[in-house]
Amino acid sequence: MASIRTKTEFDLENPTLVEGLPGVGLVGKIATDHLVDAFEMEYVASVDCQNIPRVSVYEEDARDVLPPVRLYADESRDLLALQSDVPLARDTGGAFADCITEWLADNDATPLYLSGLPMQNLDPSNVPDVFGIATGDAASRLDANDIGTPPERGLVSGPTGALINRAAESDIDAIGLVVESDPQFPDPAASKRLLDEAVDPLADVDVPTEELVEEAEQIREQKKRLAERMQEAEEEESTQARPMRMFQ
Repeated sequence: MASIRTKTEFDLENPTLVEGLPGVGLVGKIATDHLVDAFEMEYVASVDCQNIPRVSVYEEDARDVLPPVRLYADESRDLLALQSDVPLARDTGGAFADCITEWLADNDATPLYLSGLPMQNLDPSNVPDVFGIATGDAASRLDANDIGTPPERGLVSGPTGALINRAAESDIDAIGLVVESDPQFPDPAASKRLLDEAVDPLADVDVPTEELVEEAEQIREQKKRLAERMQEAEEEESTQARPMRMFQ
């Protein structure tokens, strides 16, 4: 049975959840991994929803085994993070989205769903644009923090798209954040932009992000194989935003 199994009890009040499922540029994963490390967030729950591969994760110089998708918490910041080390299979029946959305509703959590907008020939000297979309009453939070609206009609695909779709159908508050990103390689600069311009103000946290620039090459190398796997995956597995003109 699909479930989220609590490993450590935690006490949060109307928390914000930052989602880090792998997708284009790995922008959500890099941002969420950085949050977990920077704030030394505590592993509190394993995610055992459908569509998650049955694999085990181990860390360098450790013997513990972890599930591939996990929840972390920071009680002092009222913050949750959804961390994934694997791409997810196509969520054709919405089982994964249902599982996560029900848990978020039960815990009064507002999710920030992160996605990259693939841009060919990105100029590294330019700052990537960020925009937001929302469900329920969450649009007011975007307006209050001057986060831009989409520049054109588009869609968010993959498991993150399914999560936003389920939030809209359930009329619960959720925010989707989209940043321009490299379509082929891990993009720490785009993840930094997401954190600085959107996650920080929306979650009311102050994330140190200079490491994402200083260690960009190391991060790219660490995430390279997963980025390649996301390029090989079917579009439904890879979280990304795309203009609708691509389909017309």
